[in-house]
Amino acid sequence: METTGLFKSSMRFFSDQELCYADILTPQEALARIQVAVLNFLRILSSSTPAISNLPLIDRSSNNSRVNQGILTDESWIFLSHSFSTRSLMRANAAKAFVRVWKLMEMCSQILLQEKRVTQRELFYKLLCDSPAYFPTQLHVNRTIQDVVTLLRCSRFSLGVMASSRGLVAGRLLLQEPEQETVDCAACGSSGYAISGDLDLLQKLTLKTDARYVIVIEKHAIFQRLVEDRVFNHIPSILITAKGYPDIATRYFLHRISKTFPHLPIFGLVDWNPAGLAILCTFKYGSIGMGLEAYRYACNVKWLGMRGDDVQLIPQESLVSLKPRDLQIAKSLMSSEILQENYREELTLMVEGGQKAELEALYHNGFDYLQKYIVKKIIQFNYI
Repeated sequence: METTGLFKSSMRFFSDQELCYADILTPQEALARIQVAVLNFLRILSSSTPAISNLPLIDRSSNNSRVNQGILTDESWIFLSHSFSTRSLMRANAAKAFVRVWKLMEMCSQILLQEKRVTQRELFYKLLCDSPAYFPTQLHVNRTIQDVVTLLRCSRFSLGVMASSRGLVAGRLLLQEPEQETVDCAACGSSGYAISGDLDLLQKLTLKTDARYVIVIEKHAIFQRLVEDRVFNHIPSILITAKGYPDIATRYFLHRISKTFPHLPIFGLVDWNPAGLAILCTFKYGSIGMGLEAYRYACNVKWLGMRGDDVQLIPQESLVSLKPRDLQIAKSLMSSEILQENYREELTLMVEGGQKAELEALYHNGFDYLQKYIVKKIIQFNYI
């Protein structure tokens, strides 16, 4: 697309208030949106009645979230409606946030012009050195990235910001990067294959599988145990872990697998506690904190375990009392309309009983029990 065309399309974008999602743009398109945002700002300043305009941003609070339920599928995901919040230079409590948006857009312009990609952590240290008064913590950078994403309506990856990845994959999956040799994820040892943080590379991967299931595992230690036991030879499956709360790259990779192999059911294996359910829901619905990018990474994950009816499989001594942080997470989940009713019932059971359990407690029945547990659950269709 020629430069003139880019500017015209970007101008149309800024005049369309009905857009409420994050586009995936080329570097040239992202630069054009940044430049148009600057030009709009300067146009208002140089008008006959100059003013400092507010920045209209999509409200990322839970009050502005909705759940989109597919008509022909049972897939749901979070999206944001059209309620706006603002960053204003004229309000003392928002002035710094207003300036941060422009400083971060300037940095993103430099990154895109240099054809580079940076992690959020690298971006933080660069901004900390350049503007310490505005970016004293990583949290300020993370929130400002979301502000820029909502202002320009494009993904962070389009702005040159790369996801840091903790994710691993193992099992019956062959993947190939462009012009590289094929990697057999069943032959990568107990450590698995590290999922790249480069979303563009993940999009370009060639994927092949003869698996019948995808199993998403909350904990790295459980993932390692299942890989060491080569559970994917007994249950033809792909195993994925984000080592706890899922990062963007792992969620994107799982989403890519779900779109490439739509016939494969995806099962979640998490601790029976509010945090485990929160992790499952992030994979399943997306995250409000991701703003306009939330829905892009949602997958139709089924809750395999642990669940309330599994408590009978472990000794009473394995149950642990819920802590204040657990109750806080439970309260947040309960207040959300995204939580389906049978998940809500499980959460109520946890809270009313005041107890939680970890997957490792199943080892009471033997170190090979987890494999049997998974097989039985799948065969009996015991998932929700």
